[in-house]
Amino acid sequence: MKVLRNVQEALEFTKGNYQKSVGLVPTMGYLHAGHKSLIDEARKNNDIVVVSIFVNPTQFGPGEDYESYPRDEERDFKLCEEAGVDAVFTPDPKEFYQNHKTYVTIEDLKDNLCGKTRPIHFRGVLTVLTKLFHIFRPTRAYFGRKDAQQFLIVKKAVGDLNFGIEIVPCPIKREEDGLAISSRNVYLSDEERKAAPVLHRALEKGRAAMTKGMKAEDLIKIIEDEIKTEKLADIEYVQVVDTEEIKDMDVIDRNCLVALAVRFGTTRLIDNFFFEV
Repeated sequence: MKVLRNVQEALEFTKGNYQKSVGLVPTMGYLHAGHKSLIDEARKNNDIVVVSIFVNPTQFGPGEDYESYPRDEERDFKLCEEAGVDAVFTPDPKEFYQNHKTYVTIEDLKDNLCGKTRPIHFRGVLTVLTKLFHIFRPTRAYFGRKDAQQFLIVKKAVGDLNFGIEIVPCPIKREEDGLAISSRNVYLSDEERKAAPVLHRALEKGRAAMTKGMKAEDLIKIIEDEIKTEKLADIEYVQVVDTEEIKDMDVIDRNCLVALAVRFGTTRLIDNFFFEV
């Protein structure tokens, strides 16, 4: 497994593999079973698998957890090597964004859900991904469905800008108690960790009650009422949006995303499910 520490090394790696199919798994590191599932999927369908490990500063706003975001390079490299990754790209932010003046954004789709409280987040995501796509020229790129808004935005941007990359969504990986696996779960106290599976329970309760033609507000109430049974849960949003424009729906009459963000202390967790009519 090659470790690529800067853009020039990465470009040379890409040049040496230009006739092969490349699967890219973009991550911010502190890898877990969810990332491993993306790598495994990429390994099935590509000649070369590249994992980027980069805590991207441009997607963090003021007061967010860029400095404290968990990092463990040695553990990450071990997981990648055991999973058969061909190259890991882990650049220094100062080199990666040297004298950087160019950003990539998307209209409308960024403004709802997480974008309401993280206004620069998706600009940072699209900028770093655009750079990674140009550097590695992947055939396919792999994303977890836990970050559902991100997946929908990336898929739209890749189509709009004619990247010619297949964006592959992969299922949410969960702990035994249903909590979606996330690098940020390490922030939870013991008590918060015990409370956090309420998110999955609430979504499953909503999914069981969900029918075509149902009012979105009725579904949201079912989910919120379940979350409120845990006193440590502080709801940021529970929303039902369409999967094309990411706009709130009044009635469940087309394909939609049911998504939530909830805080436990200072830890913000997200979860969701997709519903097809």
